[in-house]
Amino acid sequence: MRPLKFGVTCYEKEFAQPGYVLFAPAGGSECYLLGEGGDIVHQWRLPGKLGNYGQLLENGNLLISIKQVGGPKLAAGGGRMVELNPQGDIVWEHSDLFQHHDFNPMPNGSVIYLAWELTPSKEADRVKGGIPDSDHDDGGVYEDLLREVDRDGNIVWEWRMKDHFPYDKYPLRHTSSRHEFAHANTCHVQADGNILVSFRQIDLIILVNRQTNAIDWEMADRSWGGQHDSQRLENNNIILFANGSEQPSAEHSRILEIDPNSKKTVWQYKGQPAVTFFSPRVSGVHRMANGNTFICEGMHGRMFEVTQAGEIVWEYVSPFYNDVKQIGTTNQIFRARKYAKDDPGLRRLLEN
Repeated sequence: MRPLKFGVTCYEKEFAQPGYVLFAPAGGSECYLLGEGGDIVHQWRLPGKLGNYGQLLENGNLLISIKQVGGPKLAAGGGRMVELNPQGDIVWEHSDLFQHHDFNPMPNGSVIYLAWELTPSKEADRVKGGIPDSDHDDGGVYEDLLREVDRDGNIVWEWRMKDHFPYDKYPLRHTSSRHEFAHANTCHVQADGNILVSFRQIDLIILVNRQTNAIDWEMADRSWGGQHDSQRLENNNIILFANGSEQPSAEHSRILEIDPNSKKTVWQYKGQPAVTFFSPRVSGVHRMANGNTFICEGMHGRMFEVTQAGEIVWEYVSPFYNDVKQIGTTNQIFRARKYAKDDPGLRRLLEN
């Protein structure tokens, strides 16, 4: 079903966080900076098809992933990360055909990103569950790893699932193919350098210690339904987009803020009625300085902002449609961010 209206459908200026929204339509070759009135205030023409999404750096440049030919045939592959200045020139890039989903800059200028590696079928017994005899056509099971690349293109740190993960605790769902384990989609670098990682296919988030490589914290909840975009907030809680797919009851998405000590939900947002907010795949969330929460309901190309009371104060539906393999024509958005007007990266971008 197509939306009845595109562009800005709601804007309550006195309650919305002043700022600009960065988003890149799936299947396209553009990334946009959107004003709250729906105007495009800046646009980058990408040097190839979008991988997944982009983010602003403090210097005003755009860090974004581009699809490369030759990588594994798996969902959400990228393969090339590029940093573009406001004029669209490439000032840094790194190619890794196994790069996928997410990436995040480190304070020292290097970048942490998700990648795959193939475990041959005869060595993949540690991966439990999934559909029998459904290994990838490449001859095994792809597993996730974290890589850190410096500005010179050197891999300076790596964390392999196969060396640290408790496989017996977290089998794949019985409906999941064994093409990969376990579909990491987020690697959020915290202020202390440790990394919060989200695994969609096993409804799990973990905290990887950057210094020891140990898993310092973990939490799984089947009701999340293949979560995305888990992040640590300034109050030390964790926020995530709980997609709510493959549930026994009526499927719907939620935004959850979780106390990591008690593992209790301390705040949530859901649709009214609940089924009016649902994206079974992709999507993201971001807490803003004024306490509002910015949400990307990715599969419907819908971005909106809610108050702590759950009131929608800004909403935009993307009019940008592209053809995406295995999906068709869609206005899908993998992830989006709203940057406050005093954000240093935004300020430097707009000065150019």
